[in-house]
Amino acid sequence: MVESANRLGEYLRARRELVRPEDVGLPAVGRRRVPGLRREELALLAGISSDYYLRLEQGRDRHPSAQVLDSLARVLRLDDDATAHLHRLARPTPRRRRPRRPERVPAGIQQLVMSWTRNPAFVQGRYMDILFANPLAIALSPLCRPGVNVVRALFLDPEIHEAHGSETATAGVVAALRALVGPDVEDPPLAELVGELSVKSERFRRLWARHDVKPKAGSGTSTFQHPQVGPLELSYEKLAVTGTEGQLLVVYHAVPGSPAEQALALLSGLAGNVGNVGGAGDSGNSGGAEQSGRSSSIGSGAAGREPSPNGWLRS
Repeated sequence: MVESANRLGEYLRARRELVRPEDVGLPAVGRRRVPGLRREELALLAGISSDYYLRLEQGRDRHPSAQVLDSLARVLRLDDDATAHLHRLARPTPRRRRPRRPERVPAGIQQLVMSWTRNPAFVQGRYMDILFANPLAIALSPLCRPGVNVVRALFLDPEIHEAHGSETATAGVVAALRALVGPDVEDPPLAELVGELSVKSERFRRLWARHDVKPKAGSGTSTFQHPQVGPLELSYEKLAVTGTEGQLLVVYHAVPGSPAEQALALLSGLAGNVGNVGGAGDSGNSGGAEQSGRSSSIGSGAAGREPSPNGWLRS
């Protein structure tokens, strides 16, 4: 799915089509040729002329004021994250096209991740590739294995999709991907990922066309149903890795004295039998996306070794 350079207009059109007249106090009478609001209805409610709004949507005017953007966001019922995204689309930061190279996890972060023997931890790349993980994270869930792209796995891997590909989960991961990349949707790795998923998954194609934007929370709780140690309710923290472009360090932890802490301790012992499985190259040359990011298979670890305990995320 190739997007045009008129990102602001595409976003306005996509969001306009999702707002029903009755959502904004207009009577839904007569036959409507287009879904959602008409252009003139949106313009009227936002307090701007129909001609000016048409120029915005068609890309003939790309410099609306902050006040106009806020008015449009109000009518389009955008939340704070979506409103911020609208402003970014109207004020894009010039980006020098980066030469294509594998994402690398800093050596210090690798050492830190591997030092946690009782906390599952992994590093996620800009496009939701798992770049590096400690043995406990790999034992916890197949979605934490280096080389797995979380978005691709949720939509294209049959086993992962069957277990976790609910409407809520898939909608959330697409909105989170939009939030991670912002206006830079023409970056070649992202374009490849979106193109592949758009061809192979009709649901992804529909979700991407909605232009939903919702960052994943920086902290929260997930429940895992593990086949060997049972249920684990774990809290997680997401920390930005400074000096990288969008990498996140994700760490899980259990409430002290809880059954989940005991289950993690047991799983840690099982994971110890896996060996030092961190990322693509255990000697500090990390880049799981380079080695196996194109594959939707979750059957192999980053170094060709498969941990015996396979965990499954339940919620």
